[in-house]
Amino acid sequence: MKKNILILGTLAILSTSCKSDKKDEKTQEADKTVDTTAMANNEDNWTHLFNGENLESWKAFNADSISDQWQVKDGAIAFTPAEGKRESTENLISKNSYANFELSLEWKISEAGNSGIMWGVQESEEFSEPYLTGPEIQILDNKLHPDAKNGPIRQAGALYDMMPPSEDKSRNAGEWNKTVIKINHKTNKGSVRLNGTLITEFPVHGEEWDKLVANSKFKDWEHFGKTKEGHIALQDHGDKVWFRNIKIRELD
Repeated sequence: MKKNILILGTLAILSTSCKSDKKDEKTQEADKTVDTTAMANNEDNWTHLFNGENLESWKAFNADSISDQWQVKDGAIAFTPAEGKRESTENLISKNSYANFELSLEWKISEAGNSGIMWGVQESEEFSEPYLTGPEIQILDNKLHPDAKNGPIRQAGALYDMMPPSEDKSRNAGEWNKTVIKINHKTNKGSVRLNGTLITEFPVHGEEWDKLVANSKFKDWEHFGKTKEGHIALQDHGDKVWFRNIKIRELD
């Protein structure tokens, strides 16, 4: 009799355990569904600025066509400066303009290379370069480019010549880095995440912004950082550079 009771008790425990496991499995599946839905909804908020195949979302700054210095190779935008003496630079800018946004992209720089990502860029014959109007987040080979010797304020992830990164999270030349830039004039906050770490924060207008400009090389540049809405620019600084997985979402 005791043996039968023991067997029945064990079966009851196993039954309860199985039901609990099934419940946990259902809960886990439900959680996965919620996560997947959330991810899908989040992805819907992003607009891809590069489809991995062509440059249809981009144009050359102050030009009607893009030269073969900018090409799509292996799912990335690759810039290779033309050989010999060049008459001018060829920067890429987004066809659309943005004011409050989050921009996510990956980049890699050539050995001892230099480039940058700008926002608020104004296109006009009045301006020969995007950096005359658009602030820049620096792309740099921190180990070998001479500008890195000028300190963190000129290094990868810096708001160039205005706000240094809190730490160096850049990878070696030839390795991919992920940068997320957030610009929000409504909250007056800008930030840079490099390879998953928040490294730079700064105001984007007003008195504190004006102080940053006044203490930089841009202090006498009449149109620098003055416009809230403008193009995104990928810089031609004369060195090989690559970009991929470029997407943007506008902030409410």
